[in-house]
Amino acid sequence: MKRFIFLTMLTTAVSASAQEALSQLEQQATDIIKQMTLEEKFSQMMNETPGISRLGIEPYDWWNEALHGVARSGRATVFPQPIGMGATFDPDLVKEVGDAIATEGRAKYIVARKNKNYARYTGLTFWSPNINIFRDPRWGRGMETYGEDPYLTGTMGTAFVQGIQGDDPVYLKAAACGKHYAVHSGPEATRHSVNVEPSKRDLWETYLPAFKMLVEKGKVEIIMGAYNRVYGESASGSKFLLTDILRNQWGFKGHIVSDCGAVTDIYSGHKIAKTEAEACAIAIKAGLNVECGTTFKALKTALDEQLLTEADIDKALMPLMMTRLKLGLLKPDKQCPYNDMDESVIGSEKHIALARKVAEESMVLLKNDGVLPLKKDIKTLFVTGAGAADAFWLMGNYFGISDRYCTYLQGIVSKVSNGTAVNYRPGVLESTPTRNKINWAVDEAAGADYTIVVMGNNGNLEGEEGEAIDSERGDRDGICLPESQMKFLRDIYALKKSGIIVVLTGGSPVDVREISQMADAIIMAWYPGQEGGYALGDLIFGDANFSGKLPVTFPADGKLLPDFEDYSMKGRTYKYMTDNIFYPFGFGLNYGKVEYGDLKVIANKKTGATVSVTLTNNSSWSVTEIPQVYVSAPGAGVSAPLQQLASFQRVTVEPGKSVEVRFDVPVERLMTVQEDGSSKLVRGEYVFTVANAAPSMRNEELGVSALSAKVKMK
Repeated sequence: MKRFIFLTMLTTAVSASAQEALSQLEQQATDIIKQMTLEEKFSQMMNETPGISRLGIEPYDWWNEALHGVARSGRATVFPQPIGMGATFDPDLVKEVGDAIATEGRAKYIVARKNKNYARYTGLTFWSPNINIFRDPRWGRGMETYGEDPYLTGTMGTAFVQGIQGDDPVYLKAAACGKHYAVHSGPEATRHSVNVEPSKRDLWETYLPAFKMLVEKGKVEIIMGAYNRVYGESASGSKFLLTDILRNQWGFKGHIVSDCGAVTDIYSGHKIAKTEAEACAIAIKAGLNVECGTTFKALKTALDEQLLTEADIDKALMPLMMTRLKLGLLKPDKQCPYNDMDESVIGSEKHIALARKVAEESMVLLKNDGVLPLKKDIKTLFVTGAGAADAFWLMGNYFGISDRYCTYLQGIVSKVSNGTAVNYRPGVLESTPTRNKINWAVDEAAGADYTIVVMGNNGNLEGEEGEAIDSERGDRDGICLPESQMKFLRDIYALKKSGIIVVLTGGSPVDVREISQMADAIIMAWYPGQEGGYALGDLIFGDANFSGKLPVTFPADGKLLPDFEDYSMKGRTYKYMTDNIFYPFGFGLNYGKVEYGDLKVIANKKTGATVSVTLTNNSSWSVTEIPQVYVSAPGAGVSAPLQQLASFQRVTVEPGKSVEVRFDVPVERLMTVQEDGSSKLVRGEYVFTVANAAPSMRNEELGVSALSAKVKMK
């Protein structure tokens, strides 16, 4: 009891001390703003800010990126793309990644400042993570997200934010940014002009929960407004989103930045305003603090036309100055604990090992007809495919540059015996037919004991607006792989009926129906970053076991997907899909088999539910299982989702052992969102399912382990 009292007093003292320090920073921010001229104030409200030498303020560009490593700024550790991080279902690991990124970012910032380099991508305000919901597999930027589920997305995003920002009660190691707020997930082609009007139920059930979690639990420092309109207002100039919800309901204390060019869109794309000055006024009054772009150069005109006051400008500036002070970079601050970060941390062995571990945990084994793991002393192995030896297929988008990459080919070759004959030919181009009528790769593939085909998407085939080489949009027209790659696999299969292992790359679901008929094993490798090849080699040859799970549903037929432009959640994601599922959300195989037993559920309408299950591993492999708790509320499929993820854990079960796993599900996770956006605990019978994949019609065929219990909530 005495220890508890002491710890409570210590925590209270730390909190009081932190509050006092923050109050001092607030006073500094106020004093700095008072000393600025009106023109100087305007200059600090666009992403590229000049220095103010008389106040000791250096130039600073707010724009930096760090989705899976410090991006666009030279050498850095390249971690797996966020969709792969989502597949780990491992928030603790993702927090480590965030911490590593912030560490490298700090070191790079210090070096840049010593070199008087104030260019874009040298700062400490990282516009990551992307916590939009991957509602449609055709969206080119889905790779940047943690998947299709709001709870998983919020959990992983919060962990990333906590890693980026550090654990000091006052200062930030770096500043993280939740984007793109809100209701934003394609199509890319219409993002600058489209108005989306989801039901209030979809808004609060799907599109906002992850942002709420980042604000309330993660204390994220930055929120980025999206391009599109929501209920007629620009998301980067919406009082409803930026002030009413974000600041007033959730208590957000940081600053809000527009997506790049989004303020320009207020008048040029959405036609809400007639002039740049009007667009500036709309954005500032709605709650925006800083613009990525240059439309805020019209702020003076907005004041001259009395659309804004200087008090409006001062109010918008305050959170910006606070962010820079909490980073310790507005003025030299000896109290900031992150001032001394040696550049040796950049690409360090520790971070390399972490990148390899994340890549290993991210890869998902979708099929295995007993062919894996391969023995290292096999006689002949052929590796082929457009992505097998190309480092670009590891990267995704928004990437940094590493001084070391391990391609899939290199990782595979690093594992085999010196007595194994390994050969390689790319055999096919990424998206265009092979013009040579003779393709030796097909014959060599057919003649080998085993053939590994690396195929899928890369950053040329999917991405942001303007990134994909075959589309101005970046989105995909469907979920099929390019015909050139499919024909190549068919040609191999025509001569070789067994021993084919397909490694799929990319950041989004693909149509695997035909692939699954030809391949003995299928691995979803995503964009695994610089260590992806080594991770793949470890997994294929059994030096590691698969543990990754799909953070998105793999539909069977892309032609049956809902209209891409329709933001209704009906028929989308595991929560609302009744059919057209080939691989369900949460699915992933491994080299062992864990049995589920002894399910117990104790529910209480005031506190929520306690769920426990026993996992038993009867295999000879150590298995890291990810049991997932799904809840179907009364009215499931009509007035509530079919089911929704309520909790999950990563649990290692050793061979021949059993482990009891307990989940505490808070009552908030059991509530049903109503048509008006409110939430309530509905009376009636709830179904709790603990499984290693979301409930679907395919689960029995796929061998999914699942137990269900019905509980009445009164």
